Order: sequence, then C-alpha cells, then structure tokens
Amino acid sequence: MDKFDERFITSTKIADDSEVDNALRPRSLDGYIGQQKLKESLLVYIKAAKLRGEALDHVLLYGPPGLGKTTLAHIIAVELGRQIRVTSGPAIERAGDLAAILTNLGDGDVLFIDEIHRLNHSVEEILYPAMEDFALDFVIGKGPSAKSIRLNLPKFTLIGATTRAGMLTSPLRDRFGVIYRLEPYTHEELKTIVMRSASVLGIGIKEEAAIEISSRSRGTPRVANRLLKRVRDFAEVLKKQAIDIETAKKALKIMDIDSLGLDVIDIKLLRTIIEKFDGGPVGLETLAAAINEDANTIEDVYEPFFLQNGLIARTSRGRVALKRAYEHLGIKPKGGAQISIFKDDLNEDK
Repeated sequence: MDKFDERFITSTKIADDSEVDNALRPRSLDGYIGQQKLKESLLVYIKAAKLRGEALDHVLLYGPPGLGKTTLAHIIAVELGRQIRVTSGPAIERAGDLAAILTNLGDGDVLFIDEIHRLNHSVEEILYPAMEDFALDFVIGKGPSAKSIRLNLPKFTLIGATTRAGMLTSPLRDRFGVIYRLEPYTHEELKTIVMRSASVLGIGIKEEAAIEISSRSRGTPRVANRLLKRVRDFAEVLKKQAIDIETAKKALKIMDIDSLGLDVIDIKLLRTIIEKFDGGPVGLETLAAAINEDANTIEDVYEPFFLQNGLIARTSRGRVALKRAYEHLGIKPKGGAQISIFKDDLNEDK
C-alpha cells in the first residue's frame, strides 16, 4: 500500500470510510450542502427532463476526490425517481461486461461509472453509440460471413465521475451534455456538514468545535466526516455529552493535524524545501529522493493542497516555498530574504 493511502487526512477512500458514510450522505438536492450554482442548474435540467418524459442528458462530474461526486450521482437518481446502477472504469474489463450492464437498465435509469477515465479503449468504443444512439453495435462471425447487428437500448442517463478530466478522450467528453467541476468547500459549508453529520451520528457538537474541525478538513467533506468520527470517539471516551472546542483541539492534536489541516508528512515536505534547500527552487525528482517518496505521489497528492493555499509555487526551476509556508511553520527566512518568484518561472516544472 502506498504511504499516502495510509494518511488519515487523504481525500481518497480508506478503510475507515465504512458503511456509516452512507448514512451521512444527503438524499436530495435540498439536503446537499455546497456547490450552489451546480445545484441550481442541475435542478432545472432534472425538472425539464421529467416534464418532457425524457431521460436526463449524460452528466460528467469532475474534480478532486472526496467532494461528493458519488453522492451527487445518487441524488440525481433519486430526484429523477429512477434506479441507479453503480460501477467503475477499472471494473469493466471487457466490452461484454458493459453490454451486460447496459441491457439490464430500465427506461430512464441512471448508470454511474466512477473513475471513468480508466475505461479501456475497447469498452469506450462500445460506449459511444450507447450514449449517442442508445444502441449497441456487434459484429458476429468472421471474414465474408461476418454480420453487424444493432441492439437497441432503453433511454438511460450516464453519470461519469473522474478526478482527471484531462485524461478523458475528446470523443467521450464531447458526448456528455452536462459537465460540472466540483470545487473545494468553504469553511462555512464544511461547518454545516459537520453539524449535520454529528446529528446523524447521534452526538451533540458545539459550533466552535464544528468550526475547528471544518478549518482542518482541507476543503473536503470526506475528510471533515472522517475527523468528526474520530473526535466523536474521544468525546465518548471522555464521557462528554457533546463535542466541545477543548475536546476537538485535543483530539486533533493527538492525530497530528495542525490548524491548516497539514499532517506530519505535509510538514516534513515543507520543511525539506525550506531547511534542506533554502526554500527552493528544488526539482521534483530531487525533492522526492530527499523525503524518500514517489515523485508522482508528491505531484498528485501533496502539491494540490499546497498550491491552493499558497504554500509553494511550481516554477520552471523547481518547487519554491512561499511566504505563507514560512509563517505557518514559524521559520524566519535566512538573512531576511524576501520570498518571491519571477514571472519567467511560472511554467510547470517538468
């Protein structure tokens, strides 16, 4: 298992994300917190489809993991009043697997494919006519006796979810009529999610404690709910009737999650840039070797949050620690040097 898969604050699913998470999922758009513009337009599309008696156009949801793409897919099915079939790109190994799934759908049903960017090419080719013409094309036999047959499918809605929209091929992406990017949540939205989840879990929580948890959740509901469940454990052992600010701070300190939501691995990476390489610039491969981590893991798992929060910059000469990183770690730049980058450095580090 990769090290980042073991991290408690990762936005990807871990073993701790058990069936209880299903109870925390909202069941309607009204109960879905955040992504306001998405909800408003999606509600219009759903109502219009129901008024016409048609299937909703195919929907693509993309964005970082843990923001609620799977939850939103289930909500769409509920709002449409249809059944949902759930699968993932890696699970559909052959074209026949996809054909079996599609032929078992009912009229207007929803097919949700998570990690749709990981569909293999042969399966994707079958999906094109299914999405566009609601039909499957098969070739039976070989050589001169081969025949092409078309099997009609019920009108269905495909919802694809991906964390890497750029990896989708253009023909597949162009067949989605509704495309949404899910954005990280604000602290206020996460506070509302934490308080709602605490109610579902059957434990009280003070507003100050909910704010404390939400501020360390890295803009991700999945992380917020995971932190809440662990803080709840501390509160129950300490025989607290409700989670208060003192309990929340104590639990989060023991879990080594600081005020910005950084854990020990995040801190190690930032300190390596600042202390070993004088704040940078340092190349990705050099940085990976210095902390004994895979370069792709650094680029895909750690850096996005650093970049979003202005802790580092990616320049043509390497990674550079910015002023906020020094301030957060309480480190004074050597010689009082200013932490800045030049316009010429704003290219991606290859």
